[in-house]
Amino acid sequence: MRLFHPLQPPTLQHGLVNSNYRYREYFPSKSLESYIACYWTVEFNASHIDQLHRIIPDGCVDIIFDLKSPSLSKGAFATGLMTQFEVMNLSQNCSLFGIRFFIDTAHLFFTYPVSEFIGNQVFLEDIWGNDSAYLVEDILSSSRTSEIIEKIESTLLKFLLLNEAKKDDLLETSMQYMFFHKGMVSIRSLSEELSFSERHIRRRFQKEFGVSPKELVNIIRFQNLLQELYLKPQLHLSELSLKYGYYDQPHFIKSFKHLYGLSPSKLFTYDSN
Repeated sequence: MRLFHPLQPPTLQHGLVNSNYRYREYFPSKSLESYIACYWTVEFNASHIDQLHRIIPDGCVDIIFDLKSPSLSKGAFATGLMTQFEVMNLSQNCSLFGIRFFIDTAHLFFTYPVSEFIGNQVFLEDIWGNDSAYLVEDILSSSRTSEIIEKIESTLLKFLLLNEAKKDDLLETSMQYMFFHKGMVSIRSLSEELSFSERHIRRRFQKEFGVSPKELVNIIRFQNLLQELYLKPQLHLSELSLKYGYYDQPHFIKSFKHLYGLSPSKLFTYDSN
């Protein structure tokens, strides 16, 4: 069972939802729950009002299928780790299906290090080769989400069977240590736990993930704070910020706005800006 359960704004901010816009998440099967945080969909039917779709760092990487794409070669792409929020302005009909991979085991499903996806959308064809076109065609022709998930899981399980020997103990153990401590760890303590130098750990994280361990620690801590705020909305932000090691309130607010794009006090309030 995973100790880390990342959240995205549509789940947190119910005020974002309108009749023309829907975001949903689906759990993976038991055999994939250690590797996949969730499958997700975004549906938007264009009207006279545009829709803002906010995305925040969650310590995961995604493969996204554009279910309305006219091109098989451009119908699916991968995105790398995010280190700050983004806001998409949806103005046209949109139908997306995504696979959210946990970062520590994502290498079992990708041909290249996920560091190569940072700041880019890399087409699935460039990652999985020509065979990906058959999968994209299969997904785009599916009529139900359950059907898409069934086809996706069949493909992912084949990758897992082929690549089980590719486990990276250093990175997986590092991430599990961060998850267990909810991101409230120093790189020094991580170095001591793993018996590797801080420099070696930083270099491995940068090479494989494209971000530093400190950036990932901050994201994991932030996501755990959001999870607690979501489950226990009666808690005061000041209590939570202290619990998660933000001893300076201005620093907490600055960090929160960098990752979420809103101040903590506006978290559950829809903000069109």
